[in-house]
Amino acid sequence: MQVPFLQRLAPGLRFVPIVLASDRYGALEELGHGLARVVAAQSEPLLLVISSDMNHYESDELTRAKDRKAVDRILAIDPRGLYDTVRREDISMCGYAAAVTSLVALKELGVKEATLVRYATSGDVSGERDEVVGYAGIIFP
Repeated sequence: MQVPFLQRLAPGLRFVPIVLASDRYGALEELGHGLARVVAAQSEPLLLVISSDMNHYESDELTRAKDRKAVDRILAIDPRGLYDTVRREDISMCGYAAAVTSLVALKELGVKEATLVRYATSGDVSGERDEVVGYAGIIFP
């Protein structure tokens, strides 16, 4: 979803997509450490983009409550906490494996803070509140 926007902003953009199917924490952590090594070895600035919807197809109220728990773990740069929260709270965040992996990498790279730019659900646009999808924009300065 993000590639067309990035290509518009930087027409010569080169990127490496990483898609994950594993949900084993050990494998995600290992990949995160490897990602950190690759990022650290680059001589040019690098942008790491993590893309995932948040919770899916539950009420707006429940989605916001579940998503807040996941967003709190992301803002704390807590990969294990995000992993455990998503699984324990049954949050249907489709890209949580990529988020966990990236949080491991960011933490290893010394990132200490994150900022929530905006949170919304599809209900904010459609007006439908019975079944929504949550979205959060977070930056790691």
